[in-house]
Amino acid sequence: MLIFIFCYHRWSSEADERKRSGKQALQNNEQKEGKKERAMVDRVFLARICRILKIMVPRTLCKETGYLLLIAVMLVVRTYCDIWMIQNGTVIESAIIGRSRKDFKKYLFNFIAAMPAISLVNNFLKYGLNELKLCFRVRLTRYLYEEYLKAYTYYKMGNLDNRIANPDQLLTQDVEKFCNSVVDLYSNLSKPFLDIVLYIFKLTSAIGAQGPASMMAYLIISGFFLTRLRRPIGKMTIIEQKYEGEYRYVNSRLITNSEEIAFYNGNLREKQTIHKTFRKLVEHLHNFILFRFSMGFIDTIIAKYLATVVGYLVVSRPFLNLADPRHQNSTHAELLEDYYQSGRMLLRMSQALGRIVLAGREMTRLAGFTARITELMQVLKDLNSGKYQRTMVSQEKDADKKQALPLIPGSGEIINTDNLIKFDHVPLVTPNGDVLIQDLNFEVRSGANVLICGPNGCGKSSLFRVLGELWPLFGGRLTKPVRGKLFYVPQRPYMTLGTLRDQVIYPDTVEDQRKKGISDQVLKEYLDNVQLGQILEREGGWDSVQDWMDVLSGGEKQRMAMARLFYHKPQFAILDECTSAVSVDVEGYIYSHCRKVGITLFTVSHRKSLWKHHEFYLHMDGRGNYEFKKITEDTVEFGS
Repeated sequence: MLIFIFCYHRWSSEADERKRSGKQALQNNEQKEGKKERAMVDRVFLARICRILKIMVPRTLCKETGYLLLIAVMLVVRTYCDIWMIQNGTVIESAIIGRSRKDFKKYLFNFIAAMPAISLVNNFLKYGLNELKLCFRVRLTRYLYEEYLKAYTYYKMGNLDNRIANPDQLLTQDVEKFCNSVVDLYSNLSKPFLDIVLYIFKLTSAIGAQGPASMMAYLIISGFFLTRLRRPIGKMTIIEQKYEGEYRYVNSRLITNSEEIAFYNGNLREKQTIHKTFRKLVEHLHNFILFRFSMGFIDTIIAKYLATVVGYLVVSRPFLNLADPRHQNSTHAELLEDYYQSGRMLLRMSQALGRIVLAGREMTRLAGFTARITELMQVLKDLNSGKYQRTMVSQEKDADKKQALPLIPGSGEIINTDNLIKFDHVPLVTPNGDVLIQDLNFEVRSGANVLICGPNGCGKSSLFRVLGELWPLFGGRLTKPVRGKLFYVPQRPYMTLGTLRDQVIYPDTVEDQRKKGISDQVLKEYLDNVQLGQILEREGGWDSVQDWMDVLSGGEKQRMAMARLFYHKPQFAILDECTSAVSVDVEGYIYSHCRKVGITLFTVSHRKSLWKHHEFYLHMDGRGNYEFKKITEDTVEFGS
């Protein structure tokens, strides 16, 4: 009754919610969301989990196969140990009732002698299960990170595609829960099935085939009934993980932006946001707990108590039937021993049946994790093949234009050529379809620095994202060097985890530095060029490990980024307000040194002092217009 009330309440709420959302766009989003959250034990689930299992068990002969065989062997041995313990325990009890001291001592010593072996089997089984969970997690995590960190996929998932909100949640917690659930299900299904087969074989000779057949019929009927009732568990598991990810995200935002929030005195506002997210999670968990309580009530009755009733009915038939030839000449002690042995086997068999029925609940929950992992794999595959899904800006406002721009991501052409950057009829479009410049045309060759200026939001950073291949090309032809010959230096440079040396050579490793033949003395010269030579002694040498994001000041981080630029010596470099915290004289030396070593610069800056270091300027007005001209004595300089 409880579960039907709960389901009716959920269906009524969902129906009301669907009625309130009347717009076609929202209906489409709901249909897409429904496809995402489909999590039932059906043919789709089996196809999904088979696909993932091929990743976790890539070959017939591998470490995972060895652990699967170890678990299978230990399950068989453990089942035989259970049967032996039932038979030996029954004989011990029979010896006690028959007052046979000799038999009692004999079988008790047998039990004591077998204890180490039985204990070893149980712990080998636990060892195999734990190792298999770890192996599965390692395989799946490596596969997902191989796809996630391929090229710029990690950037595209968070900035171009809006299907997955919290990839960190999926890559860490969900992967772990999925692997644990798969291995537990393997154990929880294999052992009961094995128990059922062996106990049926033993019981058929003792009480006939009708008893085990009755239990199997009960298993099938109750299994179908409970599986039908458990369907909401998969979807509720997906929603739970989604809300957990959102709650984790708002907490990480508070840590990441703590300084800005403190300056705004925004602790009360952030507390409201966190409490609101947490309240949404708690409400869902309350509903989930209520549903599991209701299902647990029904599961316990059907899978445990009714199964026991069926077991009593089955095992009692040959004993209560006085015409049964099996027990016509049996003594009281023989009847008792036979009953105990048959009863305990049937009890173990009914428990095995109950575990299989209850395993359906875990399988439904596994379907939820499988749906989330499969969705992540599909999104990674799409992004690595150049496809992404995002809510696009409506183009109705541009209907009055003569020619509507077809917004087809990836429809442009990229040509890799050294010492040249050329935009040939390239539209500057954001990933959600907002057109910043409809037709961009300019050409820059090595040695000609370009200053880019314009108001905020005009498209300066967007231009660099297209140039760096972070954003897709919506048309035209872009000629540029390969990615490794184009370097980007942001206003807030990234400092990696590692040594002081790692900050200069990032993203190279020490091995890459040695292959390039660049010594630490040369790195010291790069630091001296940007007036950071003293930091080597101050921080304790090249191998010193610090939290460099906190240790270095804003100006030191910007100069470290310029030293990193000198180390890599790209053909072109994009400087995005990256010298705003550096003095004018140091800034002038940096630009002179870049020209000396042959690095062509694209600079975003508002300083008039930088115009003399550039040959061209690109001005964007923020209304879709731009101007690309050579800097002459008559050029009016922007900035301060």
